[in-house]
Amino acid sequence: MDKLILGRYIPGDSIIHRLDPRSKLLAMFGFLLMIFWANNLVTNALLIAFVLGMVVLSRIRLSFFINGLKPMIGIILFTTFFQVFFTPGATLLWEFWIFKLSVEGLQQAAIIFVRFVLIIFFSTLLTLTTTPLSLADGIESGLAPLKKLKVPVHEIGLMLSMSLRFVPTLMDDTTRIMNAQRARGVDFNEGNLIQKVRSVIPILIPLFASSFKRADALATAMEARGYQGGDGRTKYRILEWKLADTLAILVMLALAGLLFILKK
Repeated sequence: MDKLILGRYIPGDSIIHRLDPRSKLLAMFGFLLMIFWANNLVTNALLIAFVLGMVVLSRIRLSFFINGLKPMIGIILFTTFFQVFFTPGATLLWEFWIFKLSVEGLQQAAIIFVRFVLIIFFSTLLTLTTTPLSLADGIESGLAPLKKLKVPVHEIGLMLSMSLRFVPTLMDDTTRIMNAQRARGVDFNEGNLIQKVRSVIPILIPLFASSFKRADALATAMEARGYQGGDGRTKYRILEWKLADTLAILVMLALAGLLFILKK
């Protein structure tokens, strides 16, 4: 649990850290579109090189990004396996019962695997280089036009910032509770499936109790500070779009143009 990266921020002074959260969110959205646009070896290799370049610029160890990949490895391997043996193809390499291995299946599986890794790496880069509060401010600023439609933009931003802020806290609580239960002799790996499910109960009950206690303390603190929603509320942190943010968007547009050329 302590390996979970979502919601964690690593302080730094890299060019990626200094970018406005709005430009990072725009880059993330554009990159997601480009990932599903790339459909051959060359375009995917270009995206891999780009992401690795961003990792280097962030000055964050690669191990953090690999840790961000670990919680999803089961889903990635299952999806890759499914694509390998169940994608229809003309060039058949091996066949047994319902399993068919083809060149097209291997190609599709490789593309799906790369897409998963790229999405996780880029989203991990976003959370590691942007504080939850800045990320929430960026989302709130991006959704600002929806205020005219009576959408509670500030409340959405606040909810997201709290969610991101407390994900690592919940994971730390889970690790602490599991260690305490192990010290009492609980073995989470013993027994059949039903026994393993039952062994989770000593974790869930204290975790829910701790979560409700934290939520109550947070609500009391917000009420004591006179919080009444976003109407008429000023901001301590003012987002500022700089030249580096414009250049970052131009780089993303150039990457999209290069993908368009190589995709042909």
